[in-house]
Amino acid sequence: MACDAKNSAEPSLLQCDVCGRRTDLFELPGQRQKYCLECSADVATSILLTTEIDAATISGQETAGLVAEFLQSRRRLLEREQWK
Repeated sequence: MACDAKNSAEPSLLQCDVCGRRTDLFELPGQRQKYCLECSADVATSILLTTEIDAATISGQETAGLVAEFLQSRRRLLEREQWK
């Protein structure tokens, strides 16, 4: 029996690896996990901010604003993770 994507039960079983929400999931380059839209945005932001913080540190620039933004995105992820 052929089964197309619309009739498959598999997509409804997929959960965000952070919050556990059952919804459309996204993969980020270099990441094995799959995330819902909100979590993928925060994970991507955290990855980019880590790179920017490292670059700013190496070049001797101020990092307080970047670190504060990084902590906010990580806090949102931790809060969502508690939803599981």
